Amino acid sequence: MKRWLALGTACGALVAVLAFAPAAWLAGAVGGASAGYFVLSDARGTVWDGSAVLVLTGGEGSRDASALPGRLQWTVGLDGLALAVRLRQQCCLTGEQRLRIVPGFGRMRVELLPSPSGGPFGQWPAAWLSGLGTPWNTLQLSGALQLSTPGIVLESASGRWTFTGRADLELQSLASRISTLDILGSYRLTLAGDASQREGTSLLLTTTSGALQLNGSGQIAAGRLRFRGQASAAPGSEAALNNLLNIIGRRQGAQSVISIG
Repeated sequence: MKRWLALGTACGALVAVLAFAPAAWLAGAVGGASAGYFVLSDARGTVWDGSAVLVLTGGEGSRDASALPGRLQWTVGLDGLALAVRLRQQCCLTGEQRLRIVPGFGRMRVELLPSPSGGPFGQWPAAWLSGLGTPWNTLQLSGALQLSTPGIVLESASGRWTFTGRADLELQSLASRISTLDILGSYRLTLAGDASQREGTSLLLTTTSGALQLNGSGQIAAGRLRFRGQASAAPGSEAALNNLLNIIGRRQGAQSVISIG
């Protein structure tokens, strides 16, 4: 009888701990999973219903950080064997956005569901990128970053992430403090992948308008990013963009070569 009583007490305590698990636990999990690039600061509430200030940093040990205005709010419920997450943030998310997280043994599947409104997932100030450190803190960008997607799936297995779906990141009306131009231009970064094909995730950068011309392509495979691109000035903008082109990449005449990985 005493054993059953002890077992019941332990189970009750475990349920109570899970039901009232502090939001700080979720903040720790997000920080660890993102290698410190995303930080849930001043986390309040519980894992199941809470809020925090979303901060972008240069990773673990970085002194650079940039916070979004307002608070990110979340609620977490059960959807079969998965967790259904609902996100809200007045400054940056389009209405309420939804995630579905399916845990497993040594695996995890994160599904970003289509926006209920049919519009973009969200829009963030380009100045937020300064939290990543060099060269973003030097560029001091202004403008907007808008993410649109019909839905994507991220899967982790054996410590490696794969990407399935398509996402378009629009960089709208970008400007920089190190250029005299009011607007540098607008750009589109497209990510596309299919985990079943084992070809990695492709990246395509294109210029939609503006004096600063950016173009390139790359791939994320086996956890590594490889990207090759070029930056150049539209005719008549060479003098205004000369310093910026020196920072963006390695100069080759009138062009600046961008090489990552």
